[in-house]
Amino acid sequence: MSRQLSLAVVGADHPNRDKSNRRFEILLCLPGEPVRLMPEPRNPVDPHAMAVFSARGIQIGYLTAERAPWIGGMVRNGREIRAIFQQATAGGAIIRAAFDGLEPVLPPAPACAADSSAPDDAFDGIDPIYPDE
Repeated sequence: MSRQLSLAVVGADHPNRDKSNRRFEILLCLPGEPVRLMPEPRNPVDPHAMAVFSARGIQIGYLTAERAPWIGGMVRNGREIRAIFQQATAGGAIIRAAFDGLEPVLPPAPACAADSSAPDDAFDGIDPIYPDE
């Protein structure tokens, strides 16, 4: 059974090596635009790090340390993961991932999305972690 889930992207305030600005790139991302996940096994802070790149090839951040080992394990085991940009948040962004060759689909917008007074991080629809099959 294949699943889709939303994943938090963090580290938006850190500069990229090429001096590009992650926050600015997140502002350019549109919901549904493809993003790429790239393992960074030589990352000095976290060998399980999974970098997230926009459709323009600019890094927008990393998957959270809680999710990166699980997603990275699936990648190493040959599971195909496709991802799209879902939305910007106060902490970075949310992406939507689908497994086993499926195309990710944006979830319905939360009811508070129509309320312009809702904070940027009002989305709490990040899916739970499921055990490996």
